[in-house]
Amino acid sequence: MIQLNKTHPNSFKPVKKGILLLALAIVLSLLSACGAGNSKSSESPSAQGSSGASGSKTVRIGYQKYASINILKEKGGLEEKLAEAGYKVEWTQFPGGPQLLEAMNVGSIDFGNVGEAPPIFAQAAGAPLVYLGHSPASPKAEAILVPENSPIQTGADLKGKKVALNKGSNVHYLLVKYLEKEGLKYSDIQVVFLPPADARAAFESGNVDAWVIWEPFYSAAQLATKARVLADGEGLVDNYEFYLAERSFAENNKPAVDVLLAALQESDEWAEANLSEVAKILAPALDLDVPSLEQALSHRGFGVEPITDDIIAAQQKIADAFFELQLIPSAIDVKEAVLK
Repeated sequence: MIQLNKTHPNSFKPVKKGILLLALAIVLSLLSACGAGNSKSSESPSAQGSSGASGSKTVRIGYQKYASINILKEKGGLEEKLAEAGYKVEWTQFPGGPQLLEAMNVGSIDFGNVGEAPPIFAQAAGAPLVYLGHSPASPKAEAILVPENSPIQTGADLKGKKVALNKGSNVHYLLVKYLEKEGLKYSDIQVVFLPPADARAAFESGNVDAWVIWEPFYSAAQLATKARVLADGEGLVDNYEFYLAERSFAENNKPAVDVLLAALQESDEWAEANLSEVAKILAPALDLDVPSLEQALSHRGFGVEPITDDIIAAQQKIADAFFELQLIPSAIDVKEAVLK
C-alpha cells in the first residue's frame, strides 16, 4: 500500500518505477482474463434460445386472452412436447397484439399470436418478426358496438362521434373498412385509442359513443350491457389470427417452431369439437363467464394454415391502406416478413 510521508504531509514516499510497472501489468492481465471469461456470442438471446440450468433452451411465448395459444396453454401438454425437443416454456399474457409485438421487438418474447393489423404496425416500426401461420378467417369475431339506447343506427350517425379502439389492433382495419363502406372518411370521426379494459369503462360511462372490439371482450360487453352490434366484420374483413416469431428465433429454432405449430393444430381440432368444454376451461383463467365465452368461441375459426401468396397479398392491402391514411410512417413490403 502507498503511504503518506509523515515528514511531508503533502507528498508520497518514493516508489520504485519498476514496482508500478509490474502492478500495472498484473492489473491489465487480470482485466484481459475477465473479458475473455465473460465474452458473449454475437447472436441474440432469441437466436440461441435462452438456456436454463438443465441445459435446455427456453421458448418465451406471448399470448392474449381467449385465442388459440391461450386455449393450448390452459388445455396443457405443450410443455411435455417441447421438453422432448429440448425446450422449456415461459408464458406472458398481453392485453392486445400491439403490446405483444412490442415485447417481441425488444427481445422479451420469441413467439406469439396477433390479429391482422398489429404485424403491419410492428413491421413499419422495424420489428424483426416473421409470419409462420394463420387461423381461418373469423370476420364475426370482431364488431363495432354502440350502447343499447344509442341514437346511432347507421354508419352516417358516427360522423363527429368518439370511437374507441386499441391502436394498431385488428379492429383498426375493421373501422377503416366500415367507414369506407358507409361513405365516411377516417377524419370524420374522433378515434380514441384505449386498451380493452379502459375502452369498456369509457364505453359504459358514455365517454365514447362506440367501441370497436374483438372477442371475447366483444361478447362479454354485449351480453353484460345489452350493447347493440352496429356491424361485425362479415363482408368487410377476413380477421385472421397470425402466429409470428422473432426472426432469429424462427431461423435457429426450427424444432421448437414445428412443435408449436403442430400442438396448436392439435389443440384447435380438439377445441372446435368441444366448445363448451373450452369455455369452462377458459372461464376461471380469463375471469369471464361461460356464456360469454361460448358465444365468443362460436364466432371464430380453428386450425393452423400456411402463409400463402394470397395471405401475403391480403396483408399488403391492409399495409397500403394504413400508409395511405398515414397510420404508419412508411410503406412496407409484407413479403420481407416471410421466411424464405
